[in-house]
Amino acid sequence: MHHLKYKWVIKPFENLIPVELYEILRLRSEVFVVEQNCVFLDMDNKDPFALHLMGFDGENLVASARLFAPGKVYKEMSIGRVVSSPAYRKKGAGRELMQVAIKESYQLFGESPIKIGAQLYLKKFYESLGFIQSGDVYDEDGIDHIEMIKPV
Repeated sequence: MHHLKYKWVIKPFENLIPVELYEILRLRSEVFVVEQNCVFLDMDNKDPFALHLMGFDGENLVASARLFAPGKVYKEMSIGRVVSSPAYRKKGAGRELMQVAIKESYQLFGESPIKIGAQLYLKKFYESLGFIQSGDVYDEDGIDHIEMIKPV
């Protein structure tokens, strides 16, 4: 993989320090609740069995995602709560986040298919990373989503 712009850290839930957890939840609220105007409970009780991938620019959390082992959310391994800070959107933070998330998932769980539930408007972005639509459009909290799989 080409040179990474951001510093990436991956931790199980129990190893997150309070400030990291706070930053992750704050970023998710900023984007999913405030920016996307979506009233939903972001804390869905899946955080404790996720691995948390965080990307930093100095002290700033620029992007994060959750990685799940096969069988935890879907039968395939999965990546979720993919979020990047609005301030870093056009600086490749989201793409770098997904490239690192895919690489880490393969290292952690072996090279097998990855399943995601993606917001429909990001379909082209995920297709550019090798994901293929695998299900019909569904509504989740008022936002159109599709299931996508990245075959090996």
